[in-house]
Amino acid sequence: MASIADITVFDGAATPVSHTLKAISVSTENGVVTALWRENLASVPTEAQISAKATYKKLPSGVVQVDTVVNVPVMESISGQNAAGYTAAPKVAYVDTHKYQTFQHPRSTQTSRRLARQILTNLMGNISTSVAAATSGPIPDAVDNQIMPS
Repeated sequence: MASIADITVFDGAATPVSHTLKAISVSTENGVVTALWRENLASVPTEAQISAKATYKKLPSGVVQVDTVVNVPVMESISGQNAAGYTAAPKVAYVDTHKYQTFQHPRSTQTSRRLARQILTNLMGNISTSVAAATSGPIPDAVDNQIMPS
C-alpha cells in the first residue's frame, strides 16, 4: 500500500481558516486507487468532520479518470433544552458536497492538463484576467502529473 500525506488547506471564509485533513488510507481495488483524508478535530464527531476522497482509474479507452470529492458536514444548531431539561446531542443536519472530475487522454501533457485545470479554477473564482497557473498543492500535482500508486 502506498502512503499519502496530510493536507492543509484554507477555506473560503472572509477570514480564512486553515483545515488539516489527516491521511486516512489509500487502497487499490479492481484497478481503482482511492485515497481518503478527514479532519480530526477532538470537539467534533467523526461523521461531522470535513473529508476528501480522490479516486484514479484508467478507463478501457486508456483515458485516466480522476475524481476528487470534498464533503463539508453542517451541524444542527442546538438552542437550549426542552421543558424536562434535556439538551439533544448535536448531529449533522446536511452535507455540502463538491466534486471535481477530470478525463485525461493518454497523449495529454502535464502542461495541457494544468492549463485545463487552471482555466476551470479561474472560471470558478470569477477571474477573467491573466493569472499564472498554480503549480503546487496535492490535488493539482496528482491530476497534472497523473500520479497513481503502482
